[in-house]
Amino acid sequence: MHGTFLPNSRKASAPRPRRQMSEAFVTAAVLSLSGGLQDAYTYLSRGKVFANAQTGNIVLFSTNLFEGRWPQAVHYLIPLLFFAFGVAAAQLIRQAGMRGAHGTRRMHWRQIVVLAEILLLFLVGFFPGSANLPANALVSFSCAMQVQAFRKVEGHAYASTMCIGNLRSGVEALCACVPDKDPSALRKAWHYFGVILCFAAGAGISGLCIPFLGLYTIWLSCALLLISFVLMSAESSRADSR
Repeated sequence: MHGTFLPNSRKASAPRPRRQMSEAFVTAAVLSLSGGLQDAYTYLSRGKVFANAQTGNIVLFSTNLFEGRWPQAVHYLIPLLFFAFGVAAAQLIRQAGMRGAHGTRRMHWRQIVVLAEILLLFLVGFFPGSANLPANALVSFSCAMQVQAFRKVEGHAYASTMCIGNLRSGVEALCACVPDKDPSALRKAWHYFGVILCFAAGAGISGLCIPFLGLYTIWLSCALLLISFVLMSAESSRADSR
């Protein structure tokens, strides 16, 4: 009899996997606020270039290229290339962080990505209007690093700097919870729609602040990223104290 119930008792007492703060909704919300702010910033004050929505940049690059407007085509090509470089940079940081995890405890690789973003975006604030091309390149590079580093919210795949995938996943989860009456699907939908609302709020905040702060508005994104860094640092401190 005891042998029969032993597997169940072990299963019941098995510790639940600890959720990482990098996947918590509060972190995703802050990152999405920052993502929306960056996209509105580059579009409204840096020559109508999308920092995050590279689909838009591809469309504008292609139309200008086919119509023979070479300088305008390059205007959209450079952010595209730097977005790709940003993905590669974040992946290299991740690989280096994974190798370092076997040695002494160090800062988590996602925190390194956030610090790099803060530094890059802080520098962008000093770029004059005549330097929109390199400014947009650095913002796109930063956005790509964030997309690559933060890909889950509460265990579900998402993007903190764009909305189309989140919208699809949110509607899909909402449709699943109606016939099945599944509360977990409803929570999943809420996480996706919450992230979208935060992204939209960040874009709106950017639009409101640009007339007053001008090109320095990007520093608000630095402040938001610093909050996400602190959240992850607080989690690391609690883990070390256990």
